[in-house]
Amino acid sequence: MPLSAFDLYSIGIGPSSSHTVGPMRAAKTFVDGLSEDGLLGQTVRVKAELFGSLGATGHGHGSERAVILGLEGELPATVDTTSAVGRVEVARRERTITLAGRHRIKFDPDDDLVLHRRRSLPAHPNGMTFTAYGADGTLREHTCYSVGGGFVVDEQMLGADRVAVDQEEVRYPFTTGEQLLGICRREGLRISDVMMANELSWRTEQEIRDGLLEIWAVMRECVLAGCRAEGVLPGGLQVQRRAPGLFADLTTRTGEDPLALIDWVNLFALAVNEENASGGRVVTAPTNGAAGIIPAVLHFYWRFVPGADDAGVVRFLLTAAAIGILFKENASISGAEVGCQGEVGSACAMAAGALCEVLGGTPSQVENAAEVGIEHNLGLTCDPIGGLVQIPCIERNAIAAVKAINAARLAINGTGAHHVSLDKAIRTMRETGRDMHVKYKETSLGGLAVNIVEC
Repeated sequence: MPLSAFDLYSIGIGPSSSHTVGPMRAAKTFVDGLSEDGLLGQTVRVKAELFGSLGATGHGHGSERAVILGLEGELPATVDTTSAVGRVEVARRERTITLAGRHRIKFDPDDDLVLHRRRSLPAHPNGMTFTAYGADGTLREHTCYSVGGGFVVDEQMLGADRVAVDQEEVRYPFTTGEQLLGICRREGLRISDVMMANELSWRTEQEIRDGLLEIWAVMRECVLAGCRAEGVLPGGLQVQRRAPGLFADLTTRTGEDPLALIDWVNLFALAVNEENASGGRVVTAPTNGAAGIIPAVLHFYWRFVPGADDAGVVRFLLTAAAIGILFKENASISGAEVGCQGEVGSACAMAAGALCEVLGGTPSQVENAAEVGIEHNLGLTCDPIGGLVQIPCIERNAIAAVKAINAARLAINGTGAHHVSLDKAIRTMRETGRDMHVKYKETSLGGLAVNIVEC
C-alpha cells in the first residue's frame, strides 16, 4: 500500500511524534469509534494504558497530556497549543474529561491513565490499550501502536507498519531505492517527478503544490516563533533557549565570517527543536524528534541558494518524501524501535537527497547523498535525558542539518557512483536497530540519560 508525502509531513505539536502526536490521534480515534457505534453516551469510564517506551518516557514527552486532549476530541494539527496545558490542568484538578467534546465523565488520571514503565506489549515498543466501561462492564477495548512519525496502527495493520492514504495504485510504485532509480532511468524523470506523478493518484497538481507550500509556511513560522521565544524550556532540566540569542547575534554581526552559513543552519534547526521541546506547532518530518533537520536545510536552500523559489521548495519536499518512504518501507523511523538513527538519521538522509536534487543533482547523485546522510548516522542511540526531547535531541538536529548539506555537496561533486547503495545502508540501519540494546531505544535507561545528572 503506497504512502503519500502528506503521510510523512504532518502538522502537529511537540515534543514527540510517536509519544505525543501518535497517542493523541489514537485517543481521538478510540472515542470517535465509540461515538460512531452509539456507545459514547453509555460510557461512564475510560482507561488508557501506555506500555514500553511510551510508559517509560511518556511523562517527559507529554504523552499524558496528549491522551487527555485526544479523548476530548482534539487533533495535533488543530489543537490550540496556547491553552492545551491549562485544559489538562483543569481536567486533573476536577478529575473529569469531556469525551469527544460532548460527553462528560469522571476521569482520575492516577487510576485511569497508567504509564507502565517496565511493561511492554509484544508487538511493538510503543503500545497503547484503551478501554471504555459502561454501567454493566466493559464496552470496548482496543490496542494500537504508535510506530513513529505520528503513524498509529492496530494489531491487524502492524505487520505493514504503515498507514496508506487508500488502496489506489500509484503510477510508479516503488519500495526500494533500486526500483526508484530504475523508474527515473527508464522514464527520464527526476525523483521529485516520480513522487509528483504518484501524488496525483490522490490530489490534483495544484492541491499538491498548495499543500506542500502550506507545510513550508508552517516550517517558516516555526523558525520565526523559535527565534522570538526566550526563556527556559519546560520539564525541569533548565535548558535555556539559544535560538533567540543566536538570531540576535547573526542579524547584528559585522565583518566577514566564513562560517556564518553554519551558524544560520544551526539557528534554523535550534529554533524548530526548541519550539518542539516546548510543545509548540511543528511539522513532523518525518518525526518530531528530528523535526528541525528538513526545515533547516530547506531554509538554507531558500536563503542562500541563488534562484531558490516555490517550485524548488515543492521539488525538495517531494524528493525528501520519496527517500523517507524507503526508510518507512524497509526499516523504521521510530526511535523506540531502532534508536535515533531512525529519526535523525532518516531526516538527515531525506534532507541531503532533497538538497542535492534542487542543486541540480541527478537521481544517482540524490541517492548517493541520501546514503551518505544515513551512513554517518548508523548506530545513533536514542537516550534523552529525563525522557525530554531536549538533551541531546536539540543539538543533534543542528549537527545533522549541517551534515545533510555536506552530504549533498559530496554527492553533487561526484558522479553518483558509490560502493554502498542507499538500500544497503537502510538494511544496515534496520539490522543495527535490531541488535541495539533496548535501553538505548528511547527508554531513558541508558547512555546520556543515565550518565548525566539531571539538573
